[in-house]
Amino acid sequence: MRVGVTILPEHRWNAAEPLWRRAEELGFAHAWTYDHLVWAGLPDSPWFGTTPTLAAAAVVTSRIRLGTLVSSPNYRHPYVFARDLLALDDISGGRIVCGLGTGGDLDSRILGEDLGVRERVDRFAEFTELLDRLLREDHVTHDGRFYRARDARTLPGPVQQPRVPLVIAANGPRSLRLAATLGTGWVTIGRPAETVDEWWQSVGELVDRLDEALATQGRDTAGFDRYLSLDASPRFSLESVGVFEEMAGRAGELGFTDVITHWPRPEGVYAGRLAVLEEVASRFCRG
Repeated sequence: MRVGVTILPEHRWNAAEPLWRRAEELGFAHAWTYDHLVWAGLPDSPWFGTTPTLAAAAVVTSRIRLGTLVSSPNYRHPYVFARDLLALDDISGGRIVCGLGTGGDLDSRILGEDLGVRERVDRFAEFTELLDRLLREDHVTHDGRFYRARDARTLPGPVQQPRVPLVIAANGPRSLRLAATLGTGWVTIGRPAETVDEWWQSVGELVDRLDEALATQGRDTAGFDRYLSLDASPRFSLESVGVFEEMAGRAGELGFTDVITHWPRPEGVYAGRLAVLEEVASRFCRG
């Protein structure tokens, strides 16, 4: 079981830099940041862009993998985003993981968009399929419902071959099929629930649906990574070392290869103590 940590992009860099360095020093396998214009969980918080944040994090680290949790089509064209990923992959020396999802309602509303759920999933599928091509091929032409590209050049290509890993956030049947078809891995937050047990039940049901989608696609599950964001549960995973151990253990029983927690904040969402994070890292992180 690999363990990762999410560092929200809410800090000015002089405060954020030590956190990214410390995440690597503690031995976390991967570190992530949210990719939103505004996150609904902290709508009044300071917030910084994901691409420059990860570029800066790549410069001050050397081993830890770095990822977006998750990027979406809400405010990007896949060709523009592919260029960002190529730069991040190069700067990091091949340590970037791209989490992809349909995207949040708030970002969409801020930009004046009014797409229904079906249309947003349609757009996400087209976005992901085109991004996959752009990270694998040169001279890409595409004429779709949502996106167009004319002889898009993609040199020099990614450091990681055949492309930057795409970890697809999926709960619904169409997105799960997309994850099973194009994903290097899958990430989930489960479904909203009133209790921890209800949340774990929803996670188990999603695992079963993913397994069905993988079987339908004939995918070899060896090497297919499964990430669980633990803190979507009604209980913060770093409430104590014991809570984290229990949650990581249950995730492992369900077949997850990776779990992700959050850097503790002093108050509000993800409020916790740094000492718990450090003890978790000492016991569960192998680097």
